[in-house]
Amino acid sequence: MSASTYLLILGEVRAIAWVLSESRMAFPRTPRSEVNQLAVGDELLIYATRGAFGNPTRDRGRVIGRATVISTVTELDEPVEIARREFPRGCALSIDALAPFRSGVELQPLVEYLDAFPDPKVWSVRLRRPLLRLSERDANLLREALRPMAGSPDEHLGSYLDRAAARPT
Repeated sequence: MSASTYLLILGEVRAIAWVLSESRMAFPRTPRSEVNQLAVGDELLIYATRGAFGNPTRDRGRVIGRATVISTVTELDEPVEIARREFPRGCALSIDALAPFRSGVELQPLVEYLDAFPDPKVWSVRLRRPLLRLSERDANLLREALRPMAGSPDEHLGSYLDRAAARPT
């Protein structure tokens, strides 16, 4: 079976900082079929929503990085708490690429070209979940658009961590 590619949707700066610094993803208890289907070797294109950094009028939803799933999703010994929400399941990731803070591939202008959004008028409703499976065509388009702007995670991680630390709880 070949690996799948998903948009990993993160809507909070502290969650983004945790995922990037811990190289792990944690999921809410809410059952989602795509979370249950996530497998070792699957690719995640990390998407920060426009509200993730606290100013949705200035910020845009962007694909900011790429990761590979390196462990199965399991119940965590201790649930992770981020922004007053509990996440009892998780998996390990290898973060392969990261764009500089406030950059990355803006998703909205590409929506009409992506299979994941069959009705571009209501595209954002499909982002109200932790994962959105992408077609091979969508994955290729987003991966290629991200490639020239993303570098080593070590180069850019600090700016994401600084922004999360500055965000009031």
